[in-house]
Amino acid sequence: MISGFATSEGTQKFAKNSGINPVNFKVFQNLSLSNVGIGTYLGDADNKTDELVTSAVKQSINSGINVIDTAINYRSQKAERSVGKAISELVNDGKITRDQIFLSSKNGYVTNDADVPLGFWEYVKKEYTEKGVVKEGDITSGYHCMTPSYLSDQLDRSLKNLDLECIDLMYLHNAVEGQIKDISKEQLLENLKLVFELYEQKRNEGKIKFYGMATWECFRVSTDDPQYLSLEDTVTMAKKIGGENHGFRFIQLPFNLAYDQALLGKTQMLGGQPTSLLETAVKLGIGVFTSVPFMQGRLLSPGAMPDFCDLKPSLRALQFIRSAPGVLAPLVGQKSTEHVSENIEIMKIPVLPEDEFLKLVKTLTSK
Repeated sequence: MISGFATSEGTQKFAKNSGINPVNFKVFQNLSLSNVGIGTYLGDADNKTDELVTSAVKQSINSGINVIDTAINYRSQKAERSVGKAISELVNDGKITRDQIFLSSKNGYVTNDADVPLGFWEYVKKEYTEKGVVKEGDITSGYHCMTPSYLSDQLDRSLKNLDLECIDLMYLHNAVEGQIKDISKEQLLENLKLVFELYEQKRNEGKIKFYGMATWECFRVSTDDPQYLSLEDTVTMAKKIGGENHGFRFIQLPFNLAYDQALLGKTQMLGGQPTSLLETAVKLGIGVFTSVPFMQGRLLSPGAMPDFCDLKPSLRALQFIRSAPGVLAPLVGQKSTEHVSENIEIMKIPVLPEDEFLKLVKTLTSK
């Protein structure tokens, strides 16, 4: 297994040697992170897709991207293995060192293993219930489990899949969305506290450096929605458990030209005042990575997006997201050499200055 984790010195060296305009790296938690990352969500659970993902991750890193995002349930554990293979090959070939790459994964959803010839529930029974990892009632109707025993098991599997001793960022995956139909908000918060305690323990063990929440709805919906979660209260919880040096430093959520709630919606309360999610995150010191930049291709169809900056649709979408104050990087799912080459073009130009971005937003929202 590859030892180490992303460091200030390593990521700074990566940025310096990448050939990318330095303004396209954002420094957060003393780490120099490319303002576009690669995601690994979609694809069939087969060997052909494994090869495509491994190749795309290697090409992305070689092209100046050092932010890689995956999850244990993506392609039933095969996404993590494809990412791990890419990193191992680059490290073994002397192309990179482990400390230059920031890698995040997620756990929480119940997953099988596409490389094990068992049906979904057969696998769950063999690997989880018979081994005491989960018990009756632990798994929700949304196929989600956030008990410490399950998440600890999943973290160890992720480390093995990735062939790493430490993961830079471990997200709890869609906790509210996967649980709230079956339990009360009060119970959810109690469970979340136990998860944060577990993650702080795993930080002390050197298995993760940071933890966060990868979400779909909870930070974007209004305060009266059952799925609503206060980012301010969540950070307060982390501080009570881990102190001022707690590891809860990142969140992930959808944000693009169609899903603009994180920027334009006053969906969070901060100090008793309605505030946007991105502004709240900035003030609380939380880094934001964003998902679905192209809405799985729907934003790339003719007329789906307004024209600006004289850019092709994919680059326009990325430029809007990464220019938003508070966003560290959009995470782009890309497998083919052509798509990686096309998307990486955005790293050749700087983000929009904040005043130009706000002017653009005003123009777009007035139409």
